[in-house]
Amino acid sequence: MKAHLKKTLENARMYTLAVAEAMPEEGYGFKPTDSVWTFNELLHHIGYGMYWWEENYIRGQAADWAPTPVTYGKQAVTKYLEQAFAHLDKSVAAAKEKELPLEGFFATLDHITHHRGQAAVYLRCKGITPPEYMY
Repeated sequence: MKAHLKKTLENARMYTLAVAEAMPEEGYGFKPTDSVWTFNELLHHIGYGMYWWEENYIRGQAADWAPTPVTYGKQAVTKYLEQAFAHLDKSVAAAKEKELPLEGFFATLDHITHHRGQAAVYLRCKGITPPEYMY
């Protein structure tokens, strides 16, 4: 089971980074309407969300929602995403198989998927075809 979860997480990592890569640096400040985050802010939110969901719902340690300052720039936010995925992967690897809270794991992935889908729409608004879905 854990091998399947790690594969699922790796697919999420690869696809999220492919979406991040598809947007050119100059598009990271883009937002389709004034009421939403920029592409950069959206990706940072995905990264911070991974830390928060993992802490609360995988490790079972209550943490307040206190987003870190936004990491700006394609390279910096991509690195932040990489670190968040690595941290989550480490927690999954360290958890005992029977103690890994599947609901928390899948809730974390659902949050990633929700916002990554928004990021794909941002790409389309810029005339960029999002990377092909990976599963």
